[in-house]
Order: sequence, then structure tokens, then C-alpha cells
Amino acid sequence: MNLPSPARSPALLRRPSLLAAISLALLPIHAQAAEVTVEELARRLQALEQRLGTNDATAEATTDSNSLADLDQRLRVIERRLELQAEESAAKAVKDPVVSLSPKGLSIKSPASDGIEVKFKALVQGDGRFFFGDDAQPQNDTFLLRRVEPTLEGTWGQLVGFRLQAQLAGDSATLNDAYLDLRFDPRATLRVGKFKQPFGLEQLQSSSGIAAIERGLPTELTPARDYGVQLQGEFAGSTLNYAVGVFNGTVDGRDSATSNPDNEFEATARVFWEPFKNDANAWSGLGVGIATSVGDNFGQGNNFLPRYRTPGQSTFFSYRNEAAADGLHRRWSPQAYYYSGPLGLLGEYVTSEQEVRLVSGANAGRVEHLENESWQIVGSWVLTGEDASYRGVTRPNHPFTAGAAGWGALELVARYGELDIDDDAFPLFANPTASASRVDAWSIGLNWYLTQNLKLVANYTQAAFDGGTATGDREDEKTLFTRAQISF
Repeated sequence: MNLPSPARSPALLRRPSLLAAISLALLPIHAQAAEVTVEELARRLQALEQRLGTNDATAEATTDSNSLADLDQRLRVIERRLELQAEESAAKAVKDPVVSLSPKGLSIKSPASDGIEVKFKALVQGDGRFFFGDDAQPQNDTFLLRRVEPTLEGTWGQLVGFRLQAQLAGDSATLNDAYLDLRFDPRATLRVGKFKQPFGLEQLQSSSGIAAIERGLPTELTPARDYGVQLQGEFAGSTLNYAVGVFNGTVDGRDSATSNPDNEFEATARVFWEPFKNDANAWSGLGVGIATSVGDNFGQGNNFLPRYRTPGQSTFFSYRNEAAADGLHRRWSPQAYYYSGPLGLLGEYVTSEQEVRLVSGANAGRVEHLENESWQIVGSWVLTGEDASYRGVTRPNHPFTAGAAGWGALELVARYGELDIDDDAFPLFANPTASASRVDAWSIGLNWYLTQNLKLVANYTQAAFDGGTATGDREDEKTLFTRAQISF
């Protein structure tokens, strides 16, 4: 018997695409064959039913039962089974989250358009620190884990953003960031929790993207992470950014205590303008800003008065035990950066004012208004031609590949900075034989971005001091710091 014509099989005619697909997939015709019998079509239809799991007693019927009506019914069953499978796959796709693993980290995203997404990221930095010419004030050469920071961040709907970041390096685990963002509008987002105060330009850079291994001297005067509430936003096509917040308050260069130590608060505000950000010209990488903080501070000890560190991370200035914070604590900072092609420049100036009082000793009750200041300029040049940026070199043009031509990106870095202590701090509020009144430091470094996730760094830094010992100036500090960093 010959294949039925469309006129004799209207049911098959209604499903030409299905029949064509079945015929192409499962009914190849030999080059010498001119036609296929109904019996052969039935046998191969039976094989298809077995693959789809729709085979039943009708598939074992005799040749006499392989009528057009029987074939049509069996095709209907197959067609319906395929429809159910398609519906099941679609329903499963709607229910299952979208999991993505890339060089940027692990992401889990809701399949619905509800704005739910969770990202897992991490930063690990292993350092080698080596000191030279430290005979008078020896410091230990050492290897250490500088940062181990797992991060969980994302959005929970269109309104809520969040970030949780732990610090696992050191002798005990601590909490870096823990905050919620309520995103009412790009011009008005409310942030609540623990996070960096909006102040220092280099302080606000990601630890993975700073040009040198350690932040510069001005960061010693800026507030770090604190507990509080902040309103932030952007205007004019994201060229103008602002942030203003109220915080528990923290000493210069440090994270705050876990709770407010003196029942006083600190207000901080920052405005940063990138006037040509959206223009494709040589000035599109220019940004300028100003930040300020003000509050009252009362108390003795490390939660109230700061200690300042050298580029090698040792303390070169601290207040006497008899000194206490006694009122106004105010900071301000003009700041700017410029990035154009492989060139990067960053500069900032910071002053920190503090009312200080002697609470014991022969001069008990003596009060001074002390003002410490610092500045720095950082320059970088990407030798391999990639663009420099505030976030560092985000992706090498030719990532390092063993046995191939790619060598990654190389960036040369230079820095000069100063930190000057108010002369009125000596000798009553600080001991001139133990604390230096000034430090000047310069450094050069090389950053090797093997891939967008792996970075190797080497910095040589030299610092000179005014005072700091019983016989005169503290000896120069000469350091070679190295780092291996992986981030995603």
C-alpha cells in the first residue's frame, strides 16, 4: 500500500510539521526506494513511541490494524506527549534559579523579574614584608595574610540591596561591612549598618584596586568603617555624586568600636563631581570632590585618640596616657583624580582637628586645639597599554597564558606623601622622644595583572622622620613589600 495522500488523511494534514519532523528523523528513505508502505511507517512510528514512552498495546497490533485512523491516533498521542514535555520544561525553567559562575564570582538569580540576586565574591592577599637598615628600631621580616574577605552581596527585590563582608585574616575574625541599601531612587538611596564613612578618596577605593600595597599617609587621618545611616545618590547623568550620614564616630585611620563609646555622634558629607564623565574626550576621567566630618569626642584611650602609622605599618606617633579627647573633632579634605588611557593620577589633602585635654599630671586641665595634616599624590602608568582607572586595571588585554604569547598587564606606580603633627602637641600631649612630629615618604612599585583575578605586586618605600627618639630623628624606614592577590 502506498503512503496516504493529504486528501485521504486530513488529521495528518493538520500536523504537517510534526509529521515532517518524524519523517526526517526516523524514516530515512533508501536512495533506490520510491515509496514507503503503511506497515513500514507503523513499525517506525512504534520505535518513536518507545523512545517517548508512549508505547502501549496498540503498538503491537497486526498489520491489518495499521489503518490511517490508527496512525492518526498514535500521532495525536505523540503530539500531546511532546506538548506536555514542552510545558514541563517551561515550568521548570520558571521555577529554577539561574546560577552563573564567572571570573566575577558566583551569582544566583531569581528566574522571575523580581530583582532577587545573590553574589558571592572573595579577596585574598598574601604579603611578604622585608625591612632594611632597621638597626635602631628593628622590625621582623615576615609573611602574612593581609586580607581574607569573603563577601555576600546582592539585591532582594527592586528596593533592597545588601552587603556582608567578613575579615578572616589576623588572629580573630571580624566584620567589615554589614549594611542594607533602600533604593528609593538613583538620587536617594538610604544605607543603614556598618560601612566606610564617605570621606577619604583612597580610603573609599577597594582594597583590591589601590595602586600601592598599602594606602598612603592621608588615610591615617580619615575615618574608616563606622556604624550609622547615610543618604546617597547621583544627579546629572551620574556625574554628580553625594553622600551625607550620621555615625557613632571613629578616631582617625581606624574602624569604629562596636558601639558608641561616648554618647556623641559624627556627621560626615562628601560631594564628588566628574563633569566630563559621559563625554568621549581627554577629560572624561577627571573627578574632583570635597569631604568633611564634624562631631564631639570625649574620652581617653585608643577609641578616642588616634595613633599614626608609618608606610611600613608601625606606629610613629601616639598621645600620652594623660591626654584625652575633649570636644570638637573636625576633618576636611579636597580630593581629585584623573585617568586618561594608561595614565592615572590621584591626589588628596586631609586635615584633622581635635580638642585635647590633659587629665592628670602637673598640667592637668590644659586644653589645646590640635590640627594635624597630610597630603599625597599617586601616579601610575600602564606599560602594556591598558586603561588605568580608579579600580585599577580591570582586565588585561592579553592575560597571562603559560606557553603562549599573553603576559598580562604591567603597571608602574610612584607615590610621594607627608604627614605633619601639630607642633603644639609636643611636649605636653605627646612625648617627643617616642613620637615623631613629621614623616615624609616616597615609594615606587610594579603591579603585574596576570589575569583579571590574579595580581602580583612589589613596592619599595622609604620614609624619613623629624624627631621620635631621645637623640634626634627616628631612623629612616626602608621597606620592600610584596603581595600575591586573588579576587573574584
